[in-house]
Amino acid sequence: MSNHWVITGANGNLGRRLISTLAASQDRVTAVVRSERAAETILASLRGLSAEASTRVQTQVLNYTDEEALGLACEGADYVVHLVGIIKEGAGTTYADAHEASTEALCAALAARSEVHVTYLSIVGSRPDSDNPCLASKGRAEERLRRLPNPVCVLKVPMVLGEDDYVSQALRGRVLKGQATGFRMASLEQPLFAGDVVRAVLAAAAHRVDQSLDLGGPEVLSRAELSRRAGAVFGREVATRSLPIALGKLLAGVLEGVSSNPPITRAMLEILDHDDQIDNGEAVAALQLEELTSVDEMLITSLAGSGLTPVA
Repeated sequence: MSNHWVITGANGNLGRRLISTLAASQDRVTAVVRSERAAETILASLRGLSAEASTRVQTQVLNYTDEEALGLACEGADYVVHLVGIIKEGAGTTYADAHEASTEALCAALAARSEVHVTYLSIVGSRPDSDNPCLASKGRAEERLRRLPNPVCVLKVPMVLGEDDYVSQALRGRVLKGQATGFRMASLEQPLFAGDVVRAVLAAAAHRVDQSLDLGGPEVLSRAELSRRAGAVFGREVATRSLPIALGKLLAGVLEGVSSNPPITRAMLEILDHDDQIDNGEAVAALQLEELTSVDEMLITSLAGSGLTPVA
């Protein structure tokens, strides 16, 4: 018997990856997005699947804060995966709307469906009293979900690496140029492979995990070390240069003052500058996960392509 999954914010890299995995496994998916363009992105990502698998996926275009529309989308659902979120506010997009309002609407949509398991993807370091507005907003959304009678798994992750995502593209560019310049390159990263995030979501649902968990990758290394490691797996040297984070925040503050949609913000920089040192023991045990993808393997999988060939 197949299960019915509802995925909100489904057009991102993780959402599309999860949809493809579920469709190939006979499960049905309702992919909730907020624009026709996003729906087309999902349909395009299914072209590698069989025609039969593709028919198991339907898209719903709606406003994430529309309680009635979300309720209809969740009819008959066994599992809900809530992926709606941003790390940068822009024109017309606030943390409160993206995180708290969308979560409140989802909670209302599930008011009479306490049997549905919910997984919420959040960020390591999120908590309601955080000084960072994004992490505080995420924390408030988590608190609201935890008040549901439903089993809820809040999965907090650090940097995620996967094929064709923004982080991988940026890292790939640094390897090709042989140079990596960034703010506070000594900051600690614990990159997690996108495929392992999908495995974690599936495991949370399968075991009906009802708790908040931090899950990072298998290794902690500085941002500079990650750039050099990425070069090493492709037989290239990458020189690193670190700039003061204070300079980045100053620049972000100026951009916030002159633009309604700046490319970087102070809140965004604070999230990216976070030192990640996560103990995976609790998460691995609760999710019953097997070995996580190694740093070298995720780098090869995520970055390989034209101009980059892994060394033997």
